[in-house]
Amino acid sequence: MTAYQQITDQQTWNNAIQELPGLSILQTWEWGQIKACFGWQPRYFLWSDDSNTAVAAALVLVRKLPVAGLKTIYVPQGPLLDWNDRALYERVLADLEMIAKREGAFSLKIDPEVILSFSEQKEHHGPEWQAGQEMLRFIRARGYLYSSQQIQFKNTAWLQLGASEEDLLSAMKQKTRYNIRLADRKGVAIRRGTEEDIDLLYQMYLETSLRDGFIIRPRVYYQQVWSVFIRANMLIPLIAEAEQQPVAGLMLFHFGKRSWYLYGMSTSEHREKMPNYLLQWEAIRVSRDLGCEIYDLWGAPDEFDESDDMWGVYRFKQGLGAQPVQRIGAYDLPIRKSAYTIFIELIPRLQTFLRKLRRTQQSQELDN
Repeated sequence: MTAYQQITDQQTWNNAIQELPGLSILQTWEWGQIKACFGWQPRYFLWSDDSNTAVAAALVLVRKLPVAGLKTIYVPQGPLLDWNDRALYERVLADLEMIAKREGAFSLKIDPEVILSFSEQKEHHGPEWQAGQEMLRFIRARGYLYSSQQIQFKNTAWLQLGASEEDLLSAMKQKTRYNIRLADRKGVAIRRGTEEDIDLLYQMYLETSLRDGFIIRPRVYYQQVWSVFIRANMLIPLIAEAEQQPVAGLMLFHFGKRSWYLYGMSTSEHREKMPNYLLQWEAIRVSRDLGCEIYDLWGAPDEFDESDDMWGVYRFKQGLGAQPVQRIGAYDLPIRKSAYTIFIELIPRLQTFLRKLRRTQQSQELDN
């Protein structure tokens, strides 16, 4: 395998990563450019074999903290590579560690798609489990620690899209099929949104966050993310309307042979007409039309137990026929251990303060 190279061209990067295992929208060129608007410096690294075929890639985000010039590095949902190839991941991780040290970072966070199981069982001793455990033993021996900051969801739910529409409907829970048909009978209509709908979608997302009790970022962040991906033809906003009134929305990201449900939003109006079910069915149909093989519903419980806060949302996704995907989650490599320890101790306090501040801001936004 040849040495890695840094890529500085959008088309070269996106073309190279499309066929790599673990493909993620968070490893695209566009995601790095968006994060550059919010304090991160993106670096794009590609590994190729002797025939110049891409075999691994990592969008590396570098952030300089406002404390003594400290830097941290994050590889969101990456690196991308075949995690059954030990020689390959040993090489890529060694290179990433060298890059982190060269940047002067005190820590390196990776969040790769290393799958442990396609079931809810805590331990499932299939081929994925065995390969995942081998990889975990390797990185733990190098000093990696399970991160207390799981920025993305550790687990998720996938819907395989290879079947026909009839078979996909048949694989759903009976109640889910009923609600899809109910929404259709009640006159719910789905339309594709544009950049002009971003303010509308954000207002619905803001209302959703306050109703369901979760924190979202300020409006400018979503305006940037959504507009960049819409212009890149990698995001289709889907909007459900009842009696010609927008009542729910879904942001369908797509790239290569995957699609993702990253953001969903709704108002309190016409909820009895089940617009979210029809939205998801349209997202599935659009994903198939785009040639996607996997629809990633983005998020499942850390522990597959009814006490988990994600359980209700997960059951909704299960009703669509999605299967659980258990992954290893994010791991940190402390490079400067004293700085890493201080950072890990301070960040929860800062996050608590920022959440309180943001919750107040959200309420004020909705009132305005």
